[in-house]
Amino acid sequence: MAVINRVAEFHEEITEYRRKLHQYPQTAYEEIIASDLVKEKLTEWGIPFKTGYAKTGLVATIEGQKTESGKKLGLRADMDALNIHECSGQPWTSKHDGKMHACGHDGHTAMMLGTAKYLQETKNFDGTVNLIFQPAEEGEKGALNMIKDGLFKDFPIDYIFGVHNWPTLEKGKIDMRVGSQMAAMDVFEIKVIGKGGHAAIPHNVIDPIVITSHIISALQTIVSRNVAPTDTAVISITNINAGTGAINIIPQEATITGTVRTLSSETQSLIEKRIKEISRNIAQSMGGDIEIVNYKNTSIATINTADGIEIAKKAAIEVIGEENLNANCLPTLASEDFGAMLAEIPGAYVFLGQKETDDTSPHSHGLHSPKYDFNDDVIPTGISYFVKIIETYMPLNK
Repeated sequence: MAVINRVAEFHEEITEYRRKLHQYPQTAYEEIIASDLVKEKLTEWGIPFKTGYAKTGLVATIEGQKTESGKKLGLRADMDALNIHECSGQPWTSKHDGKMHACGHDGHTAMMLGTAKYLQETKNFDGTVNLIFQPAEEGEKGALNMIKDGLFKDFPIDYIFGVHNWPTLEKGKIDMRVGSQMAAMDVFEIKVIGKGGHAAIPHNVIDPIVITSHIISALQTIVSRNVAPTDTAVISITNINAGTGAINIIPQEATITGTVRTLSSETQSLIEKRIKEISRNIAQSMGGDIEIVNYKNTSIATINTADGIEIAKKAAIEVIGEENLNANCLPTLASEDFGAMLAEIPGAYVFLGQKETDDTSPHSHGLHSPKYDFNDDVIPTGISYFVKIIETYMPLNK
C-alpha cells in the first residue's frame, strides 16, 4: 500500500485523538467534546473554520499553494455516537455510561483531523478544500440540518466525498459503486385500536393483538408483491407492544414499530403508501381502526455519481492498488445521511475495510455492536485516500 510517508509519521498522534474521542462519546447535537477537540487542533494548526451548522457542526477551509484552478472540494466526517453500553474490553472504553462510538465516527473524525494536518502542512494542490465535521448522523438528520443552515451556500463545492469504516471488509481494502451505495431509512409506528375485555368472552371484544398479527403478515407482502423483483427493499417490524401483563385481559390497543430500507425514492414512496393503506384497511375490516400511522423519512439513499466515483477510484488505486479495490460492490441496506449531501452535490461515499483475520477482534464485530471498535491501523489509509482525492483532482502545475 502506498500510504503517504508523512501521514505514517503522525499516525500515533492521530490515533491518540481517536481514542480520546472514543472515551467521551456524545450523541446527536450534543457532540461538544468532539467539536471542541476539532476546534482546538484546527486552531493549533492555523486552519480557519466556521461554526454554527446544526448546533455542533463546523467547516474548516484550507487553500492550496494556488487557487487559480477555481476548483473546490468537500470532505465530510461525522462526530456523533450511539446509545449503547460498550462491551469492547478496550483500554479506551467509553467513560460515558450508556453511550458508545459503536459506528466508528470517532475514527472518521480522527482521519479528517489527520487530513487537515497534512493538507495544511503541504498545500500540495491548486484549489480549496472544505472539511465538514458533521453532528447527528445516526437518524437525526445532521447532514440535512447543516445544509439548511447554509452549508453549501457558504461553501460552494464541485464534489463531496466521505468514508465509512466497514468491519465485514478486509482491512485496507476499499469498496465503492456508482449508484446507491447505502439505503434510505424510514421509521414507522402503527397504533391499532380495538375493544378491550375479558379473555374468556372474546366475541364481545375486538382484539387488537389479532388485528396486529394480520397487519404484520400483510406488511411482509409489500416487498414480495408490490416492489419490483429487480428492486431491493426491507421492511422490519422491530417492536410489538400490547397488553397489561395480565393473562386474562384482551387489551384495548396495540402498537407496532419498525423500519423500512430502500434504494430508490420511488420505492420509498410506494412502501410508505402501502403500509398506511394495508394497516388501516385490515384494522377496519376486523372491526378495529388505526389511531395513528406515524411515518418518518429519516434519510434518503446514498447515491454515488459516476464522475464522483471516477475521482474516488483514481485516488484509491494510488493508495491501496487496483487489486484491493472493488469499484462495483453490492449496495447495503444500512443507511447513512450523507445521502442528503450527495443529493445536492455530486461525489462518492466509500467503504474502508477494517476487518481482522480474527473474527473475535473488536475490529471484526459489526457496526452498532457493543463489542465493536474502530481499527486504528486503517487511519493512514483513510487519510492518504482523502489526500489523493485532493491532489489528483486539483493538481499543482509544476
